[in-house]
Amino acid sequence: MSNGLIIAGAVAGFFLLIGIFWFFSTWNRLVSLELNVDNSWAQISVLLKQRYDMIPNLVNIAKGIAKHEIAFFDKLFEARRAAAGALQSGNIEGTARAESAFAAMIPRINMVAEQYPELKSDSSFLNIQNQLVALENSIADRREFYNSSVTSFNKAIQMIPTVFVANVKGCERRSLFEIFDHERENVVIEF
Repeated sequence: MSNGLIIAGAVAGFFLLIGIFWFFSTWNRLVSLELNVDNSWAQISVLLKQRYDMIPNLVNIAKGIAKHEIAFFDKLFEARRAAAGALQSGNIEGTARAESAFAAMIPRINMVAEQYPELKSDSSFLNIQNQLVALENSIADRREFYNSSVTSFNKAIQMIPTVFVANVKGCERRSLFEIFDHERENVVIEF
């Protein structure tokens, strides 16, 4: 064998090893990004379920005092059921749409409380209302983290040369979790 053939074989083997190392490191990076997306969605899901579980208690307290608001509470319950069903189905876009409708109704609870002084002073109602506000803030933070994770993943699977590994792995774009402000009800405050 000639020295040139041995050198060419060694160089080819070196580049093959680099290619294999790159493929597996890219694969592992995509797995990590995908798991970050799944984990961040699971965190949002837990918070949404907690909020959905809290609403019936809030509504039951308020219904006893604010009897004239039964139609609103029925709409709130229906929105809660739609959002919980969308979340359970795992459809992120459907959950975002249902959440938009549901979240638009949350400020109305505060308006109802303002109209009924006995409701504003009820400690159980205030406790649940404060917990709800804390959950809303946590959901907003987690939504931001989730959307950041999704954006990183979506960018990674579209960039060359990573797109080739992503295609082999079967990666698909993930949906952002966006709350659509245009679907929120306008809150009318009357004096």
